[in-house]
Amino acid sequence: MDAKYLEGQVALVTGAGRGLGRAFADLLARLGADVAVHGMREQGPAEYGEGTTLTATAEAIAAAHGVRTRRVLGDLTRADDVARVLRETVEALGPVDILVHNAGGDIAAAGGKPDPNDCVFIKAEDVRAVLDRNLMSTILVCQAVAPSMMERRRGRIVTLSSVAAFKGRDRSAIYATSKAAVVHYTRCLAEQMRPFEVTVNSIAPGDTRTGRFVGTRPVDPRRMATGGTLDRIATVDEVARTLEFFVGPMGAFVTGQALRVDGGTQLWPG
Repeated sequence: MDAKYLEGQVALVTGAGRGLGRAFADLLARLGADVAVHGMREQGPAEYGEGTTLTATAEAIAAAHGVRTRRVLGDLTRADDVARVLRETVEALGPVDILVHNAGGDIAAAGGKPDPNDCVFIKAEDVRAVLDRNLMSTILVCQAVAPSMMERRRGRIVTLSSVAAFKGRDRSAIYATSKAAVVHYTRCLAEQMRPFEVTVNSIAPGDTRTGRFVGTRPVDPRRMATGGTLDRIATVDEVARTLEFFVGPMGAFVTGQALRVDGGTQLWPG
């Protein structure tokens, strides 16, 4: 973690105002990358008590690690916003070498949290909202960033899926479906990018103790242990550290993979 082997590279991290996104941005900056810190709302970091503003988050990361950062705002379900986010990133920092598409989640639907989208009774507009927030944003952002990586024959793309993608659920069904689609899109994109030496992988976390997770559902105190058992909720750092493998030297020949980071709650192949 002390090596600056990403120095000279530019990273774009979506959904980076809080939670895992903030941790991913911080890790990349610690490794020397300049980082575009994306969020949908300027006040997003304050919504679950993980900061104040997106601008302040970007400034704090820059000050902590001596790198350049740029705060970029946009709704990534809109193609025009995606294009603007990428344009602002490139103008401020340079072409994107590392994309971490973390934006998404189970909060787009109007129903109650954390499971607003069951199989049968979820409203059509909520289905669309969850699919757009998770799947369409992944496709739109990857489509925007990939051509430059292909042209320069360099780059790492990491999407965020979920362990929900690998197991049938009666609740969170649309969220699980969207994340399963993210995994398959990641594999398809990896196949297309192979001739250009660009890797594309996905991190699939289980329950993780972000401010949003803890703040939107009851949590068994026994699962908040930080050691002594793997039957617990992951810390943000435990998930974020896996990113270093995918973007660093050890991940140069690894592509098309979905890595479940869940302490072994799912142990079957696939």
